[in-house]
Amino acid sequence: MVVTTMGVPDETGADPLGPADPCGDPFLRTRFAIPTLPVTYLRRDRLLGHLDLAPAAPLTVVGGAAGAGKTLLVADWAATRRTPVAWLTAQMADKGRGTFWAYLLQALRLAGVTLSAEVGLPAEAGRVDDALLTRLAAELSAREAPVTAVIDEYDRVTDPEIADQLEFVLRHADTGVRLVLVTRTEPLLPLHRYRAAGAVTEIRNDELAFTPEEAGDLLALHGLRLPPDEIGALLARTRGWAAGLRLSALAAQGERDPRSYLKEFEADRTTIGDYLIAEVLRRQRAETQDLLLRISVLDRFCPALADALTGRADAELILTALHRENAFVEDLGHSWFRLHPLFREILRAHLRARHPGLETELHRRAAAWLRRHGPLVETLEHAAAAGDWAAAADALVGDLALGELLTGPRAEPLAALFAAMGPEPRTPATDLVRAARALSLGDLDRGLPHLERATRELEGATNRPPQKPNGLAHAPYQEQPAPAETAAARLGCALLHVLAARLAGAPTRAEAAARRAEGLKQEVPGRLLDRHPELTALLRAHLGAARLWAGRFTPARAALTAVTDHGRTTPTTSAQARAPEPASPVRTRTPVAPGRPSTAQVREECLAHLALLDHLDGRPGRAERKALAALAAADHTDPSVLPGTGPATLVLAAVATDRDELDRAEALLDAPPDAADARPPARDPVAQALHALVTARLLLARGDTEGALEAADRTVVAEESSPWAEAHAALVAAGAHLADGRPELAVKLLTELPGEDPLCLVGAAQAELAAGRTAQALDLLGRIRPQHTPGPLIAVRSALVEAELAGVEGDREARRRLVAQALREARRDRLRRPFKEAGPWLRPLLATPALRPLAEGWLLPGAGSPDGTPVVPEPPPMIEELSGRERDVLVRLAEMMSTEEIAADLFVSVNTVKTHLKSAYRKLGVNRRHDAVHRARELGLL
Repeated sequence: MVVTTMGVPDETGADPLGPADPCGDPFLRTRFAIPTLPVTYLRRDRLLGHLDLAPAAPLTVVGGAAGAGKTLLVADWAATRRTPVAWLTAQMADKGRGTFWAYLLQALRLAGVTLSAEVGLPAEAGRVDDALLTRLAAELSAREAPVTAVIDEYDRVTDPEIADQLEFVLRHADTGVRLVLVTRTEPLLPLHRYRAAGAVTEIRNDELAFTPEEAGDLLALHGLRLPPDEIGALLARTRGWAAGLRLSALAAQGERDPRSYLKEFEADRTTIGDYLIAEVLRRQRAETQDLLLRISVLDRFCPALADALTGRADAELILTALHRENAFVEDLGHSWFRLHPLFREILRAHLRARHPGLETELHRRAAAWLRRHGPLVETLEHAAAAGDWAAAADALVGDLALGELLTGPRAEPLAALFAAMGPEPRTPATDLVRAARALSLGDLDRGLPHLERATRELEGATNRPPQKPNGLAHAPYQEQPAPAETAAARLGCALLHVLAARLAGAPTRAEAAARRAEGLKQEVPGRLLDRHPELTALLRAHLGAARLWAGRFTPARAALTAVTDHGRTTPTTSAQARAPEPASPVRTRTPVAPGRPSTAQVREECLAHLALLDHLDGRPGRAERKALAALAAADHTDPSVLPGTGPATLVLAAVATDRDELDRAEALLDAPPDAADARPPARDPVAQALHALVTARLLLARGDTEGALEAADRTVVAEESSPWAEAHAALVAAGAHLADGRPELAVKLLTELPGEDPLCLVGAAQAELAAGRTAQALDLLGRIRPQHTPGPLIAVRSALVEAELAGVEGDREARRRLVAQALREARRDRLRRPFKEAGPWLRPLLATPALRPLAEGWLLPGAGSPDGTPVVPEPPPMIEELSGRERDVLVRLAEMMSTEEIAADLFVSVNTVKTHLKSAYRKLGVNRRHDAVHRARELGLL
């Protein structure tokens, strides 16, 4: 049929001059109407601006999920255009090619496009002449001003022939037409050609999603004003989906408390649920609906995992198609997908209603598949959701991840997950998990029975013949534990025995368990040990703490240093943390928290124990630096805010007491607990003894001798006594007796101790002097074994006792020399307490012209302290010791060498030198070369 003139359609949509489509039916006016915008529609200028670029390209594609706001966006844009816009809603596309083209030609004519009689109309519903398309393209290409043609619901065009014809007209119409396609699916057009030529403008789901500002404005249009955090939470749940935001806002308008509603609404009980069920789920085939319902139990999934839940093998094709159709299936890359959060909520509710009880079985199947191919954390979550605690514990223990219950960023989530596990089932793995949870809290009474039962079962299993499964819930995982998993369970068991022995104060048992663990490590695949460095770190840390308790300082330091020297790992970037894991037969793991590797907390605790070793060795400066490094490693960048009562803070309190900074020491002891202090389990005997000793020393310094005696006498429950704990407790008690005028008791306490602790020998010599027995004092000082480098605290106290002894013997010159020696040694670490406790003989001596300059400003009032208190400008302490290479650079810096000269001298690049300098500046608390050299000299590093 050929139309030569254009009439005006009546209210039915029909052309009054004749029938419209090839079937003789009138056109429907609604197919050509630009949709009306709702009152609460939010104009989005950023997207309109993107569409304004459309005339620069012949093709524009606005593609997104149902309810993404595609149609209203283009309608808003079309209504503001000054050039003609032909609008067609392609709901008739399934009625044949001729019908589609008849409607498109009518849309062009209604937009004011004059077409000649030669163009004509399709004569048949199912076909269209090529000549018609050629004439149409020719006439459009001759237009001076292009016409914009919008085809809404283009996803209904499923006939490839229509797509080819449309592409032919678009290509040959040249600049005469701009085509805008609004579609839910990837359009049937060769988009790759247009993309390669830069001839297409695309607006997709990500760009259609509402920004926080737009979401706030939209809610405001509905009379709702939310703070930014609540808007962010709503956006996270809706992913910025336009329909979800609008429908939830409309529903909230009728609620008494709209803000609470928007936080807590159940998607399946709202119009959002109705919308998604009608617009997305029910449009799918039965097999696709079944797949969607089943994968709704998963946070993310790949085709193989989805097949494991359906029992079919078609997931890859279905998921790819759903993603192409924008059916709320998001592609994460590497063949992994996830559902839109709201769609997932609704599907899960639908699953429970349609198939009661199936959800548990699906979680079990997911856990079974993930146990073989996926990340441990997801395996555990699904096994727990299925209530299959045996399987969950088997997965954790068999993966050698038991240490993650004790330390690292996943310890808390794992503890929370297994908190739901009841007293059943009882398997070696579940008993090990229960033991680990109890021991991590220092609860030996609750943890040991589980550990002992697991040990008996594991030892018996090594001699037990293989058995077939007996129908237990976790049978689908595997019929018999693999040798690697059995070895992993035994190694995890040995780790818990080392921890239990440490908590019990049984270093002999800890050594034996550690030896067993080292043997078992040979039976465990290297990939498991590499994947879980926290296990080796924990073994060394607990063994080091046990050795420390036993007073075996050298091997303790070796074990602890092995952790601190190898505990540094490259932090995971946020991009790596977000990257999905590929499905592979090789087990992979989700990255732990960015910047916090699994060994970080163990390293902090080891640094704290190394600080304690330095403190016990009489080296307060080193002890302070390591304690601050432990706190700094736990993200505490401000040393003036020191939390917790863990070993690092206790060491700092002890150092503050040595410096006679009693208020600071008391504040540190009273500080509230904080996770950043690498706090050990509550029953740890090392921490208990240290807390009692520091408290006792502080009370003694305050003059409370009775309180000091009581604190020093506190009992620490342990299977084996600690020589250093007993020695230091006796030292505090002796100091209290000396202060109360009972030197005989002080001598008795200190001389009856086994071993010869240098500080105790010095204390005993001081007590003998107080009792008037100089010969015995001299003998005690002579028993102090020569050390290669005596700690400053030992050197200072020893020099002061020798000075007192020289004064008794009348050797004034020796007394003055020894006091001067003590002052020089103490000044660097500001050790004031030994001088306060030396006795009244020292005060007049310090005021003499020969010694006063050595004591002014830090021990005695100086020129800058009119109120009589010691004042000395104290630079901030180092938070970490310098590396050997950083010291090399500093030495050359002190020799006034340039950066280039240092690089040449050390055979490294200039950038490497700059890196070392930057690190050294940070550790020294300076930002200039001169200050770095000055500070290094103050600390005795140069």
